[in-house]
Amino acid sequence: MLTDGMAARLMAGGDLNELALAVTRSNIPLRTFGTAADIAEAMCFLASDRAKFISGQKLDVDGGYAA
Repeated sequence: MLTDGMAARLMAGGDLNELALAVTRSNIPLRTFGTAADIAEAMCFLASDRAKFISGQKLDVDGGYAA
């Protein structure tokens, strides 16, 4: 769950109330929502020379949700 994009619109519109957000947050090990910047940072790393020896890996940028 990110705080940007569709989720931001749902939160602003009241479609995701505080209880729903608290339940969702409790299912994420880091107990926080990500941002588009979090995704961008991972992508920039993978596109950089620092990741030049990484191949065929799956990188979950999800606060530990998939773990």
